[in-house]
Amino acid sequence: MTAQLFTPVELGGVTLPNRIVVSPMCQYSAVDGSAQPWHQVHYGMLAMSGAGLLCLEATHVERDGRITQGCLGLYSDENEAAIKSVVDWTRAWMPTVKLGIQLAHAGRKASAQRPWRGGGPLTQADAPDLPWTTVSASAVPYDAKWHTPVALDTVGLKRVKQAFVDATLRSARLGFDVVELHGAHGYLLSQFLSPLSNRRSDEYGGSADKRRRFPLEVFEACRKVWPAGKALGMRLSCVEWVEGGVTIEDTIETARQLKAMGCDFVDASSGGNAAGQKIPVGPGYHVEFAARLRKEAGIKTWAVGIITEPEQAERIIASGQADCTAHARAFLLDPRWGWNAARALGVETPPLPLPAARATTILPFKPQPPLARAAD
Repeated sequence: MTAQLFTPVELGGVTLPNRIVVSPMCQYSAVDGSAQPWHQVHYGMLAMSGAGLLCLEATHVERDGRITQGCLGLYSDENEAAIKSVVDWTRAWMPTVKLGIQLAHAGRKASAQRPWRGGGPLTQADAPDLPWTTVSASAVPYDAKWHTPVALDTVGLKRVKQAFVDATLRSARLGFDVVELHGAHGYLLSQFLSPLSNRRSDEYGGSADKRRRFPLEVFEACRKVWPAGKALGMRLSCVEWVEGGVTIEDTIETARQLKAMGCDFVDASSGGNAAGQKIPVGPGYHVEFAARLRKEAGIKTWAVGIITEPEQAERIIASGQADCTAHARAFLLDPRWGWNAARALGVETPPLPLPAARATTILPFKPQPPLARAAD
């Protein structure tokens, strides 16, 4: 009997050849949002991993919505052209790979240091024009040492929603098969969902239904412009691991409403919106959330969170807890995790395709000067 992990699955109008997803992983290596040669190397490698879907890192819809100065963006023509080089390069070498992109806005967690520079909020000591102004549902900082964001007013809400729409249109032009809106980990859309960060008293705050309004409006607007034959989903923090935060019951209702709007999947994660969170990290620690969303909201789900062994992933799919398993560090440790998982589960896989273009195709790429990156 074929391992269930290696059976096809349909997301929207997109059929993945197996249930394995390469999760979005921030690289912090862009220049003013534009991809660099590193991204060609990184995603070219992961395209040959054996996964059914490769999803690009959090790609920000506004310049000021980037987590760090090195985060990828899709808010300008230059950003779009740079990502096109990555997509064209990847498809030239692996024409059968399905590609996804995660569209994001960091909200109050923007204007931060890269992890290898210590993380945390940028300060004027980093550069005279830093930090930049951040926005959120309410003027509530992430933590005591973080910047106090500006609460989005009517004009700001309209601008951010349009930025998500514009990035979705760019993603369609670029030929992505899947778009995932980032509504998790304490970034802007999840800041609206949470009573910890959303203290508004207008139509976008207060009750759970009002807190859902803006993220659902963003999803609905993106759904209208995203091709019907391609998949659109959302990543959600199912619980916040802090008293008074979002609960799994809240997220089940959010997922129900997303499905009614045409959402094709929910990527079930958790946390990220409270500095005092206490997460019981362990193998598969989000799987129960994916299972509940799948059963109670009737929506397809991705399971994430320390899923490292092929047998573990197979149990999750075979037991009906999720429709896909998504992996991040596993692919960094083993860039051929998908192929090795097939071998471990006794699945015969076709050889890697060898298009004739491989020997001769050299696609143009226009990176920023090397010093531009070192100076930011």
